[in-house]
Amino acid sequence: MRCLDAKLSLDARHDGDQSSFDQAALEEHLQQCPTCRAYEQRQQRLDSLLCARPSRVRPSISTDTIMLAVQQQRRITQQLEDLRQQQQSRIARMRSVGAACAAIGFFTLSCIPLLLLAMTIIQANLVVKALLLLNGVIDVFIILAQYTYAGLTLVTRDNWLLSGVAFAVVVMTGMWLRLMRHPREA
Repeated sequence: MRCLDAKLSLDARHDGDQSSFDQAALEEHLQQCPTCRAYEQRQQRLDSLLCARPSRVRPSISTDTIMLAVQQQRRITQQLEDLRQQQQSRIARMRSVGAACAAIGFFTLSCIPLLLLAMTIIQANLVVKALLLLNGVIDVFIILAQYTYAGLTLVTRDNWLLSGVAFAVVVMTGMWLRLMRHPREA
């Protein structure tokens, strides 16, 4: 038997076709030819590697562990929902209280000029004494206004400086808005 015939016979035997070759002649050739014997051994190794069933991998996580994790996740979700409801109720209370405080503050601030006007009309000498006491404070405000005016004219003369200040304000506002946004759900 030639090596080519032996290899064809080995392939036929591998495929399960026993009738197409002479078994005794093949065995005799395999005992004499080391090349065909090596071919048969490689074929057997490939069969053992390809036909070997992978061992069943058991997960290291038990069902009890998974169920505990699911229950813990449910508790966490419930706690988050409770916190969200508490936050919404606090915001609702703050809206009503905040509106009342804003109304009171607006009323108070709008009454101050009217009160000063009434005091000027009714007791002019008391207003004059108060203005004399505040004479130094008024001078400070006038000087401060002059320095502010000088600074503002410097900013408006140089448009690049004004543009830089405006850009810095816009960038800082954008960063603040980005940091203060409402957190998203994961």
